[in-house]
Amino acid sequence: MNRYPLWKYLLIATILILGLLYTVPNFFGEIPAVQVSTNRQAIRIDEQTENTVKQALAAANIADKGMFIVDGSLKVRFGDTETQLKARDAIENSLGDGYIIALNLLANTPEWMAKIHAKPMFLGLDLRGGVHFTMQVDMAAATEKTLDRYSGDIRRELRQLKIRSGQISKNGNTLTVPFQNTADLEQALPELRKFMPDATLTAQNDRLIVSLSEAAWNRVREDAVKQNINTLHNRVNELGVAEPVIQQAGPDRIVVQLPGVQDTAKAKDIIGRTATLEVRMVSDDPTQLQDAMLGNTPAGFELLPSAGAGPATLVSKQVELTGDNINDAQASFNEHGQPGVSVNFDGTGASIFADLTRNNVGKRMAMVLIDQGKAEVVTAPVINEPILGGRTIISGSMTTLEAQDTALLLRAGSLAAPMKIIEERTIGPSLGKENIEKGFHSTLWGFVAVALFMMVYYRMFGVFSVLALSCNLLFLVALLSILQATLTLPGIAAIALTLGMAIDSNVLINERIREELRNDNSPQMSINAGYQHAWNTIVDSNITSLIAGIALLIFGSGPVRGFAVVHCLGILTSMFSSVVVSRAFVNLWYGRRRKLKTLSIGQVWKPDAVPTLPSAKD
Repeated sequence: MNRYPLWKYLLIATILILGLLYTVPNFFGEIPAVQVSTNRQAIRIDEQTENTVKQALAAANIADKGMFIVDGSLKVRFGDTETQLKARDAIENSLGDGYIIALNLLANTPEWMAKIHAKPMFLGLDLRGGVHFTMQVDMAAATEKTLDRYSGDIRRELRQLKIRSGQISKNGNTLTVPFQNTADLEQALPELRKFMPDATLTAQNDRLIVSLSEAAWNRVREDAVKQNINTLHNRVNELGVAEPVIQQAGPDRIVVQLPGVQDTAKAKDIIGRTATLEVRMVSDDPTQLQDAMLGNTPAGFELLPSAGAGPATLVSKQVELTGDNINDAQASFNEHGQPGVSVNFDGTGASIFADLTRNNVGKRMAMVLIDQGKAEVVTAPVINEPILGGRTIISGSMTTLEAQDTALLLRAGSLAAPMKIIEERTIGPSLGKENIEKGFHSTLWGFVAVALFMMVYYRMFGVFSVLALSCNLLFLVALLSILQATLTLPGIAAIALTLGMAIDSNVLINERIREELRNDNSPQMSINAGYQHAWNTIVDSNITSLIAGIALLIFGSGPVRGFAVVHCLGILTSMFSSVVVSRAFVNLWYGRRRKLKTLSIGQVWKPDAVPTLPSAKD
């Protein structure tokens, strides 16, 4: 009656062993490390790189704690942060240009555990330390950029239709396109409507007014935030940050959390930069250039500085091509051996670039790089022939390191709109360690208090409940480690809450067994009936909690979702441990006793016989 088959015991034992195996890595802690990666396809991180690093460390008398290559980067462990900093300088001097040398923290897990993917949970910013940014998207710039894109699309469409138009101007959130006559306007209008279904096109005499509805502008703003979040993900991946948090916070703000980042200046530089590439035409009219130098810039043009010490260049405000169409960007060298960035456009960009160079042979074309709100002309070459391959090299007065940084930013994707950092917080590792200790102690003492109460009140069955509760905690931590979840302070709170909720199931079971004993059932029958009858109540109570947890998971964000993940997983593990595992212990202890007469489950209170009330007198 109260016996499990052998396979079930073996299954529970296997789950316990696996749970212990995947929980243990969380107790090894972290160790300082230097991560060597590259953003150039011509360079590979291989055994030769590893040998070079070993030789550099040996020459500098720096001892490492082991190194290995994973995910295209070399990671070298060190005993302390002082050695880590010395090693970074030595590695930078030995490898030279083309490599990204970053400080990092790695799990101190034994290599054989790492090979079977027994890794610790990721720790959130509040537990591990790192940097927190709150960035605000410039929605006015997003609007301006959208109008520029529509303006360029209209010019290219009219060029294909062989219809001449005047200078396209912006008036607030609308575009005005002048035509030579009404016939050209009527010919272009239906084609432009097909080309721009989201825009409202209104004809006024010989002019076309292009505007967007408020709903369309809302989509533009939403898309700007989404594109910036995607671009930030790509840039953070270049930094090699594990489990970053990049999420929207309000209509125009983005929160970026980088746990474990020690080189905060480099992170701020890469994330905060807003490098975008624009292709514009250059005016070489000496009169216009002279007027612009005197402060009288012609309409439709702007005077931009050149990279380095070159002269200023008068370029058109009309953007022919943007960095949105960049498919790849790598640091390279031009035909003269000067550092530059090799840019490869996608299909749409290649077609636009081919038409632009085909129609402007003999004219100059400027590659304008906009970084941190400042625009400068990187290069302005003369178009000698059409460029049909969709590939070009941007070169100018830049160093090799500048070319590498520019390629990284362009390859990661352009931002839909500039952003500025409105809040910056740095959380040190010592504060994270203190948070871990406080969270651990609160969970520990909560567990001890529950365990003492259960063992005093339910005796032997209380011991079984505590063992099941320990297994529940083991399963939960192991599951979080296997899923490589990120643990934060709210997650620790969810673990403590899970322990309190998990013991409720055992209380229900124990009280149901007591009830069966009060009804004068045999101990074996009481155990069996207690577990069977309590199951429905346990399922009902846990499902309602699970529904609330799923709602938090779907509609919550940030710390709320972290709490919800641990909460939901804890409910599932508690149902297994409180019923299946606890009964395994009960079966092992009591199941083979044929002449069992008593159970160690505390005092079984039996009510006295209810006295018979006297009948009422007439």
